[in-house]
Amino acid sequence: MVIPSLNRSKHEILSLVGKGATRVFRKADLATLLRENRDRWGLAQNVRFADFLEFLTTEGQLGEVSLPSESDYSPIRRYVWGDITPFELALGLKEGSYLTHSTAVFLHDLTEQIPQTIYVNAEQSPKPKPTGELTQESLDRAFRTHQRSSRYVFIHERNRFVILSGKNTGRYGVVSLPAPDGRKVQTTDLERTLVDIVVRPAYGGGVHEVQAAFRAASDRLSISKLLATLRALDYVYPYHQALGFYLDRSGVPSKRLERLRKLGVEFNFYLAHGMKNPALDSSWRVFHPKGL
Repeated sequence: MVIPSLNRSKHEILSLVGKGATRVFRKADLATLLRENRDRWGLAQNVRFADFLEFLTTEGQLGEVSLPSESDYSPIRRYVWGDITPFELALGLKEGSYLTHSTAVFLHDLTEQIPQTIYVNAEQSPKPKPTGELTQESLDRAFRTHQRSSRYVFIHERNRFVILSGKNTGRYGVVSLPAPDGRKVQTTDLERTLVDIVVRPAYGGGVHEVQAAFRAASDRLSISKLLATLRALDYVYPYHQALGFYLDRSGVPSKRLERLRKLGVEFNFYLAHGMKNPALDSSWRVFHPKGL
């Protein structure tokens, strides 16, 4: 049964919910929407939140989805409006999040592979920078074993949603890009995307896919912006050596790479964790899988 006061404001209510910046809602979001607009919509005080939900479901396009965890976390439940894309759903899982890694690679048109695993980053609160001197021994030890990966993974239909708790960057390099359906989504810019998949190659599809992304981006990226991104993200490890390796193998002229090389090639570095019998590139002093 449609409550009269809801029905009188039907068009305005459905328009506000359906045409807003997001089509994915937490229960609290909808409760706030009702509370803040109750007087403007002229809703009687006996209109309960349950009535509001029923109205949006029966008169509009509101539905509820549940995303079970791949491990032992509780399912994530969200309300969605109409047919949403996996990218929209991913951004609705954590407030203030943005798409990243191989998902950003796809959005920047650096691969033809349509992602079924969607990576979304919700930054941690600021933490102190790790202390201690970087040595070859500490590098070797850190990269000897496989890199840890997020267990915060949820499933909906054919997609896996991997929620990352990345270091706090103040959303550095986050931009708005159109997804395939034309709706804008929050994702990392080109240079931040390339740095991210160098730091976490497993989230970029592995080193071969990372190399392919660099080849596709080689004539579009800005070395100045790449260096600025590295400075802003402020990593302890010498990821500039891995960047130089990938760019060199992508055909970027040596002259364009001089500023990366000036950062120093002091250590033997690694493209990925846990590699078995890797080869060493003597120019950038980077261990890489044979045949790359």
